[in-house]
Amino acid sequence: MKTSLLQRVLAVAMIYVFLIPQSWATCGGGGGGGMGGMSGGMSAQTYTVPWKVIKADEGPVKTGLAVYWFPTGAEEVQKSSLRESRTLQLYSQQCVVMGIVDVHDPMGKQYVPDGKLPVAVLVQPDGTVVSKVENKNGKLSVGDVEKVVESEMKKRESAIKEKMEAAKSKAKSGDQQAAIAELKQVAEQKCMFPGKAKDAVKELKKLGVTDVNAEAMPDGPNFDPALSTKIQKTMTAGLMAENDAKYMQALKLYTAAHNLDPNDPTPLRYLGELYRHEIGDWDKARATFNQILAMPADPMSRAVALHGLGKMTIHEGDFKKGLSLMEASTREFPLALAYRNLAVYWNSEGDKAKASEYTQQALALDPHEPFNLIFAAAFMAGNGHADEALKIAKENEPILCASYNLAAIYAQLGQKDKALALLKRHFFEYERYQSVRSKEMMEARVDAVFASLYKDPTFVALTSGADGRLPLPAMGGGSN
Repeated sequence: MKTSLLQRVLAVAMIYVFLIPQSWATCGGGGGGGMGGMSGGMSAQTYTVPWKVIKADEGPVKTGLAVYWFPTGAEEVQKSSLRESRTLQLYSQQCVVMGIVDVHDPMGKQYVPDGKLPVAVLVQPDGTVVSKVENKNGKLSVGDVEKVVESEMKKRESAIKEKMEAAKSKAKSGDQQAAIAELKQVAEQKCMFPGKAKDAVKELKKLGVTDVNAEAMPDGPNFDPALSTKIQKTMTAGLMAENDAKYMQALKLYTAAHNLDPNDPTPLRYLGELYRHEIGDWDKARATFNQILAMPADPMSRAVALHGLGKMTIHEGDFKKGLSLMEASTREFPLALAYRNLAVYWNSEGDKAKASEYTQQALALDPHEPFNLIFAAAFMAGNGHADEALKIAKENEPILCASYNLAAIYAQLGQKDKALALLKRHFFEYERYQSVRSKEMMEARVDAVFASLYKDPTFVALTSGADGRLPLPAMGGGSN
């Protein structure tokens, strides 16, 4: 029996999904966007923990701490309560790595010699286990993991506080050199304890040490449980509003969440994507993404910011810089969104091998999510797998936010009228703002998947609102 392209792609994907946490895809034109770069309306999660696969050759962390999660398999990773936690996400920006490890790797044999799964361990740079969280009835509790991390962080913060007090006492007694030495040790902890590090720098300045800048050290996020509950409730309401295309309401709610804790990057991540993908205010999007990159931020927020800046930079004509930013995004944290847009980029550059590679990596993060499948089908349609692509398109045609990629499938299969109808649906039913519509019309004009329509009068008229920033493709079809 002949194996289909989709089956082969999914086979590759399933090799990795065992270890990679599910990332809900995002809808929209081309590679998609919005919903903080992660959610596509199928999940109400806003504080997704940035679990990252730890490869066999990486070894223990070099600084800070690490939570290593040894799951039983893909199903646990996708359904576990460990996937969402504001506490764990915020600690991930304070030098606490959140890693998923294959128990069969050397690290698995080191930390889980009995092979009893699932289990999570908290380790320090020398590899020493600080604490171990066993499963209860075959499941790990996010609350248990949070308590372990919080306990260790408070213990370390208490030690830092004692060192600060000791340094102040030495300074008062006249032993300035000893005081300076201890204060510098505290200042070096700016990743794990930014507030204490800033206080240490201020004390150092009193002692005449001026080669450190307290103002450059940002404050840490607020972990207060009551505040966390309020922020999460506000963010969830914002995501629900965005999913319902109530973008101004979402903007108001995300802004309110940001104001509750300005040092929490997650509300900014959702704001940045709302500005970029849903509203089309790229000046505010760029400022928001740069704000994330200038502060301590979790890997996921940094990845979304880098991707957003890259996507906008490419549209404005600086392809090399934009590509570099999107590649940097995938190194920071694997996002289906970034992989899909890299696939779009290389497909329009005529490199089908790279386009296929990035499409497979997007699928590996979530091989069964409809938007990911539709996106993959758009590439299948142009690579001799018309029947498979058409089947996926027909099964998912009601999905409004996938209209652009559904149109791409039909365009490559020679069904012009169907493609144009779906493009019209995308531009004038799904998109709500002309500022976004004009950018996506321009992208359609240069997207290789619509090469057969470049000269079609109806297509030209349909995309007449294009903003004109991207260079038009050669008249023969395909972009340069």
